[in-house]
Amino acid sequence: MTRKREERLQTLLQTDAPLWVQGICFAGMDEAGRGPLAGNVVAACVIMPPKPLLEWVDDSKKLSPARRDKVFDQIMETALFVGVGQASPEEIDNINILEATKNAMRRAAEKAPATLFLLDALSNLGLHGEERGIIHGDALSYSIAAASIIAKVTRDRQLVEMDKQYPGYGFAQHKGYGTAQHIAALKELGPCPAHRRSFIGHFV
Repeated sequence: MTRKREERLQTLLQTDAPLWVQGICFAGMDEAGRGPLAGNVVAACVIMPPKPLLEWVDDSKKLSPARRDKVFDQIMETALFVGVGQASPEEIDNINILEATKNAMRRAAEKAPATLFLLDALSNLGLHGEERGIIHGDALSYSIAAASIIAKVTRDRQLVEMDKQYPGYGFAQHKGYGTAQHIAALKELGPCPAHRRSFIGHFV
């Protein structure tokens, strides 16, 4: 492990290591897909053991797609619990993105055997344990960072499949975000069932 990676890991462990020492069963939670114009918002709830430590667990945005895929597999092999919850474009349109995100996180945590949930920024979800919201949690907690990778990779893979179902929009490339390519396709083709109508009003 390089010195830079070791320092990064130590930063992430400042939140988690004391909880492991105390014997607390805790989960990290994060979401992906609050901003895009299409697709689900996906949340993940992950309980990581203190050993083995995975070198490349980090904020998902700081990893390349290839690295995220590899670390995703490592987390799935290592984690004590992984829960994934999501909310559809229809649900997002009906109740707004914040409430839909909270629903996705509740679904992800539903079966987690945790007494403490570390959340990236959000709190007051009504989970079955203590909730601790941490601003920029995916940069400050190993478990939240792991959850960010699970959520991001899960959602990205959904968008690759969506690209096959609804060709022409470029979902596999931009993952539903409002890029120039996506907006141009939206104006040309109109919305598909995967689009969030409440997000695209001024584009069509």
